[in-house]
Amino acid sequence: MKKRISLIIGLILVTTLLAGCMETNLPITSESEGFWNQYIVYPLSLFIVKVAEIVGGSFGLSIIIVTILLRLLILPLMIKQTKSSKAMQAMQPEMKALKEKYSSKDQKTQQKLQQETMELFQTYGVNPLAGCLPLIIQMPILIGIYHAIMRTPALQEHANFLWFDLAAPDPYYLLPVIAGITTFIQQKITMVGMENNPQMAMMLWLMPIMIIVFAINFPAALALYWVVGNLFMIIQTYFIKGPDLKAAAAGKAGGAKK
Repeated sequence: MKKRISLIIGLILVTTLLAGCMETNLPITSESEGFWNQYIVYPLSLFIVKVAEIVGGSFGLSIIIVTILLRLLILPLMIKQTKSSKAMQAMQPEMKALKEKYSSKDQKTQQKLQQETMELFQTYGVNPLAGCLPLIIQMPILIGIYHAIMRTPALQEHANFLWFDLAAPDPYYLLPVIAGITTFIQQKITMVGMENNPQMAMMLWLMPIMIIVFAINFPAALALYWVVGNLFMIIQTYFIKGPDLKAAAAGKAGGAKK
């Protein structure tokens, strides 16, 4: 879990660094050179423009639709991640027993612990890295959308949506706050059954704060992408983890009656 948290924080920091270091002042076109421009930024830019044309020129609606389509694209990975997370939760008592059994820090004992831990993963059908895969896939998309937003001339010219300019930070900070709140709710639903995990409890507060800070400084279109993605994830997680959520709610109700 600690490694996963470190990976999440590291990927977010890398995203911020790359977003700041890459060229954002050159318009993206079909003539733009380089693998990143040709296969990530330009296709996303073209996709956003084409969808905007279909919905009457609204780039805000286009970003919402594109976000939902991208989320549907990686939905199988997210379902696999959720199932892997549930399996990891189920095997925690056995993991704890193994650590107690092989508590000695000598090399031979630690090798035995590692061996039996991997066997336990195989028994439960768990891939320790499966939980990080969706995040790793999302980061290039997130950076790509950032650049598509900043470098698509048509979007810069028709950037108004609701109360904000898509190409500039939200002047009222409403969208960053909504992004933070929806991130918190999404995290809260995801960690049902893992409330006693201190690392997860830390992420419950750390992630929303980081998202708010980034959303305040980034174009509102990126915050809009994050809000829509969070709402999609909340609905998705609710349906996938429905039995767990009902059990947790029943447990709290029973505790309250006592």
